[in-house]
Amino acid sequence: MFGCGCDCFYWSQGFFELETESPEPKPFSLPCPLPRWPQGRGFATGTINLGEIEVVKVTKFQRIWSCGSSRGKSNSASFYRPVEIPEGFYCLGHYCQPKDQPLRGYVLAARASSKPVNIKDDHTEDLPPLRKPVSFSLVWSSDSDKNGGGYFWQPNPPVGYKAMGVVVTDRQDEPEPEEVRCVREDLTESSEACDMILGVGSDCPFRVWSTRPCERGMWCPGVTVGTFFCCTHDLSSENALDIACLKNLDPTLHSMPNLDQVHALIEHYGPTVFFHPEETYLPSSVPWFFKNGALLYRHGKSEGQPINSTGSNLPAGGLNDSEYWIDMPEEKEARSNLEKGNLESSELYVHVKPALGGTFTDIVMWIFCPFNGPATLKIGLLTLPMNRIGEHVGDWEHFTLRISNHTGELWQMFFSQHSGGGWVEASDIEFINGNKPIVYASKHGHASFPHPGMYLQGSEKLGIGVRNDVAKSKYGLDGSRRYRIVAAEYLGEGAVEEPCWLQYMREWGPTIAYDSASEINKIMNVLPLIIRYSVANILDLFPIALYGEEGPTGPKEKDNWEGDEIC
Repeated sequence: MFGCGCDCFYWSQGFFELETESPEPKPFSLPCPLPRWPQGRGFATGTINLGEIEVVKVTKFQRIWSCGSSRGKSNSASFYRPVEIPEGFYCLGHYCQPKDQPLRGYVLAARASSKPVNIKDDHTEDLPPLRKPVSFSLVWSSDSDKNGGGYFWQPNPPVGYKAMGVVVTDRQDEPEPEEVRCVREDLTESSEACDMILGVGSDCPFRVWSTRPCERGMWCPGVTVGTFFCCTHDLSSENALDIACLKNLDPTLHSMPNLDQVHALIEHYGPTVFFHPEETYLPSSVPWFFKNGALLYRHGKSEGQPINSTGSNLPAGGLNDSEYWIDMPEEKEARSNLEKGNLESSELYVHVKPALGGTFTDIVMWIFCPFNGPATLKIGLLTLPMNRIGEHVGDWEHFTLRISNHTGELWQMFFSQHSGGGWVEASDIEFINGNKPIVYASKHGHASFPHPGMYLQGSEKLGIGVRNDVAKSKYGLDGSRRYRIVAAEYLGEGAVEEPCWLQYMREWGPTIAYDSASEINKIMNVLPLIIRYSVANILDLFPIALYGEEGPTGPKEKDNWEGDEIC
């Protein structure tokens, strides 16, 4: 039996069991070795200067303790101590990940910078950036005569310092202060819980989360340390955690890639986008869309105006005031040809920006389709194509490569899906031609997914929702060759020439209300009474775009242009 400092035990209840002798997960590596990146700046040099401290990424670990739930692998985790830390650097905390994934993570180790770029204030001029903890507090423990124990210790920092991570031991003795370092408070940012890695019990719960900076985005200085947070209470009413993250105080962001390095990264990692074999509405380049009939309309004017191929006559900047919008020509054949797109002209539009305090580079790749086709509903075994529901002119979709600035290694990808989406670890991505990921674009809607199949937007449990069908086909776009860098603000003004159309902040399609309710009612009327209520509730969760034709705004109007991806 084991407990958590109280009288409740989980072994006898069957909630939880130790698995200290389970095999180690195998480390993950990309399919091919990394190339030698072009030289310049501090990108991929292994060490990143954050101002008064330097950090390195440690990816070698020694397992301390593992646990698993009798209710499935999804509630199991292993805890690791970083090893092979370079001389002069200090551990900031331990690492944790689910057991059913390949071993692939990191924690940062730190040392005082040899070339500090931050000027201390009067309150910190005599304080070193790193100090040992005063002591440790036991957060939770599990002990079993048969399987060993795990003890979770939170460092108690000196006054004016913050703890960066938890320490795990397999003995009940308090860790030595040498085990970790705390960081001076002005060199840290507040952090928040992200994904829950492990949850044990209910009456006396133990929870483990990954952490991230509270504020994230292109200009936010918070740096993820790679450690975890754990506690025995509910976090629902808390914001910042007792565990902090680091802050990048170097305004030069020297670890970000220069333009030659960006091109090398895209040529090495540029994804291949596969469209569905039955796709009707393919992508095109923006200039092709303009040259082949797209029109600019203004409120109060009955006729649209042709748009220059560069978009130079589009209104630039300002707010989305619905004064202008783009539409297709009224002539039926011309409109039909424009809706089909032109794969031969298409290219990916690339925005390069700092992530997590400049310790990662986000390569955001936007793809444009002149038209988004109608949705397809799935209700149980029934598949019901819709006539107009889901249609709109001007479809902007994207996916994001997150690159480690320590090494230039692809770490994660974000797959955008109808105003949502999620991060996928590199270990769960399909690759083609070396280290190039595969992106599957859904039929008619062009949402991006990491694997082929059918993805349901709605209720998987009930089998009710909008179908997203993805598959490999002859319709492919090689993003390592057919791309254009349209923005990289961190490189400074003039480093990248932004196209005129990128400054257009209004809708790329008209707003047209139509009676989708009548079509939905037709479907509802033929369904058995027993599932009508469930279908009605699921339909309420669908995107508003399904109930009218509304053109989206362009990339610069999206929250993720300066902010982080939705997750």
